[in-house]
Order: sequence, then C-alpha cells, then structure tokens
Amino acid sequence: MNFRPLHDRVVVKRLEGEEKTKGGIIIPDTAKEKPQEGEIVAVGPGARDETGKLVPLDVKKGDRVLFGKWSGTEVKIDGHDLLIMKESDILGVVG
Repeated sequence: MNFRPLHDRVVVKRLEGEEKTKGGIIIPDTAKEKPQEGEIVAVGPGARDETGKLVPLDVKKGDRVLFGKWSGTEVKIDGHDLLIMKESDILGVVG
C-alpha cells in the first residue's frame, strides 16, 4: 500500500465478523453488522501539542484495535476497503 496518513490519523482494515452464530445459524451478508474490530495498517507521525512538540501515537502497525461503530471514513485504496480515523476514535488495543 502506497499511502501514509498525516498527523494523528491511522488506517484500519476491518476484521471479518463471524459467519455463524454460536448455535450454528449462518448469517447472510445483508444481516451482518460491520465489525468494530480491525488491524492497524498504517499510522501517521503523531499530533503536535501546544508547544509544537510532536507527540507520537500509542498504536502501531499490526495492532488489533476496537473502534466505535460510526468511527472513521471508509476509503478504497489499492482495491482494499479501509477506514481512516483519528487515534482518539480508537477505544482500545486487543491482546
């Protein structure tokens, strides 16, 4: 991927949700909710504080993260559906 986010933004690839329920019922694509878990694909250099000092991000490429249901902007880069969001939209790192 030839894309680098700016400032405190990150690029996230959604991880696919479950295809079946615990009871074995297959969920059709039209009924699935978009997953709120993803993997960080790229990170920006960080935000600047009041004094102009660069504050690096807490997340790094490869981290699995949880984010809000309506977080980020959906984009398509190199044929991949991705999300671009600010680090503050991320709720936490998994694992």
